[in-house]
Amino acid sequence: MRTFLFAISLLFLCNCGSTSINPSVNNTSKTSVDVATTYANTITISDLKSYLTTIASDEFEGRRTGEEGQKKAAKYLGEFYAKNNIKSPLEGGTYLQNIPKDFFRGRSDYSSENVLAFIEGTDKKEEVIVISAHYDHLGMKGRKIYNGADDDGSGTSAIMEIAQAFQQAVENGNGPRRSFLFLHVTGEEIGLFGSKYYVQNPVFPLKNTVTNLNIDMIGRVDKAHKKNPNFVYVIGSEKLSKELKEVSEKSNETYTNLSLDYRFDDENDPNRFYYRSDHYNFAKNGIPIIFYFNGTHKDYHQESDTVDKINFEILEKRTKLVFYTAWDLANREDRVKVD
Repeated sequence: MRTFLFAISLLFLCNCGSTSINPSVNNTSKTSVDVATTYANTITISDLKSYLTTIASDEFEGRRTGEEGQKKAAKYLGEFYAKNNIKSPLEGGTYLQNIPKDFFRGRSDYSSENVLAFIEGTDKKEEVIVISAHYDHLGMKGRKIYNGADDDGSGTSAIMEIAQAFQQAVENGNGPRRSFLFLHVTGEEIGLFGSKYYVQNPVFPLKNTVTNLNIDMIGRVDKAHKKNPNFVYVIGSEKLSKELKEVSEKSNETYTNLSLDYRFDDENDPNRFYYRSDHYNFAKNGIPIIFYFNGTHKDYHQESDTVDKINFEILEKRTKLVFYTAWDLANREDRVKVD
């Protein structure tokens, strides 16, 4: 079945480049497998590599919260969305949600910025799905630059590709029923401050936020999966909604066939990853979440977390899983229920 659908999707993409689709495509069944696959196939290794190579470059000096490199990265992200006709939800058309220095409680000497982009839904546009990743990292220590390719350049580039895929669907008349907020947060490395600021100052009412899909490190393979790199850790998918886990598993079974590893959902796990990334600020507000993660590795929080270590094949596949899950959540009749 998947081979047949892949052939169909190639016909749609023929002569159109890695991120474009024939504008004549105008399917009426938004949730059909072939339509979703068409747009998922705009997510490519070449694009992910291009974005990540820029984000994790020395030019951005490790993207430490409030410092020049982080602000350069914010500017780069805003320009990306403007170039792709993906609008800002903020007044004045700026993509930057400013966070004052005092909010960081002494952990940053400067103000900083979340980066927000928005795609409006059709008949259920008041309901919003937030896809998030932090784009800050550890900055510089002396002459050493901590580029954070996996942490979290991988999640940042994944969101860019997912947003581009949904925007292409909009332009072809297959836009999502629910709206999307693409949220690049700052201040994660110093205490989840960017996501905390957003939930305290939401652009859209939190009661209208259907779910948060958070991506933090999806470009590597950890030691536990060396023999089977076709995996992703899925954390928190049924903490607040069993239905959300069902949607996630169905999307994976239908499209990507990754091995979904739930070991970090164990309340007795000493790593406590559920509490350690930006999704947790949404979960604390009763919003169902999924945290996508590849586990730690020897380059975690080291200057050696560089682009050349990224497994782009698995990064592409994990990015597509997030897209397919988001597609289902956006186009289903009812929002997932909170248990």
